[in-house]
Amino acid sequence: MNLHTLKPAENATKNSKRVGRGQGSGKGGTSTRGHKGAQSRSGYSRKIGFEGGQMPIYRILPKRGFKNINRVEYSAVNISTLQAISEKHGVSEITIDLLNKCGLIAKKDLVKILGRGELKAALTVNAHAFSKSAKEAIENVGGKAIVIGAPEAE
Repeated sequence: MNLHTLKPAENATKNSKRVGRGQGSGKGGTSTRGHKGAQSRSGYSRKIGFEGGQMPIYRILPKRGFKNINRVEYSAVNISTLQAISEKHGVSEITIDLLNKCGLIAKKDLVKILGRGELKAALTVNAHAFSKSAKEAIENVGGKAIVIGAPEAE
């Protein structure tokens, strides 16, 4: 090993250009930013969607459809899932907390029970909403479908 063969370990140094270090560096003067204009100045940040002054795509494309601001989003849970939970945990009452602990819904989600699958056990199910088929399926096996405080829109 000699002094002239020494070099830093691989990936130990950045290969970035050093700007604004005088004319001799080749990157002095304007520091590779060009002359005048917003991009040459410090603190410049381009707006999201800015396309160099050309009309941005989000303004060119037509807006379509209707977005209901009063829409109520529910997390759907099928009765087949409720059956599996009751068998796994050995419970006869399904609550929002239990569904949250099982990882089916988030803490603040509104829950709607849907009728896909088959229910064998008589369960007491607490949820924000039920489909007609789910409510019938729960009550046909001797269970209860309890609607808990939910928004009035549906």
